[in-house]
Amino acid sequence: MAETQIIHVPGLGNSGPEHWQTYWQHSDPTSIRVQQADWDNPVCKDWVDELQRVTSEVQGKEIVLVAHSLGCMTVAHWAQKYTANIKAAFLVAPPEVELDVELKEVLDFAPFPKSKLPFKSMLVASTDDDYLTIERAEYLANLWGSEFVNIGAKGHINSYSNIHDWPKGKELLARLMT
Repeated sequence: MAETQIIHVPGLGNSGPEHWQTYWQHSDPTSIRVQQADWDNPVCKDWVDELQRVTSEVQGKEIVLVAHSLGCMTVAHWAQKYTANIKAAFLVAPPEVELDVELKEVLDFAPFPKSKLPFKSMLVASTDDDYLTIERAEYLANLWGSEFVNIGAKGHINSYSNIHDWPKGKELLARLMT
């Protein structure tokens, strides 16, 4: 059985010290975080190219992408252009990039990629996310061929959601990886 390499793909602004992605990375020092040149003014091509650079450096391991927010869009756009030994993608709280967009910084990531992802994936969403309705989240999951998980009212599933290291998320990721 091949070893697994976790690659964290944060969203706009990066995932700060109180974010579940940061907790997960600290608890798994072998995991990698994609580091974007500009976290606040994202350019889709640049973010996708950086994800490609990071994934191309992983040799002899299956990759599990753990993406949050705009990181989910980065993964979906990356999958339209590149391939790698991806075992699965855990996609948490993607933002709206097409309709009534709250975050103008994400507009370069429109439109949503419309193709099924070429690897196993799970899209996790919240009923009260300010950046994507639960209906649109389910629509994306269907577009991408992802298992859809509604975790109830948890906001944008980030530092402000008071989930600390998000044990339920770890359970979902473990389920995805089986």
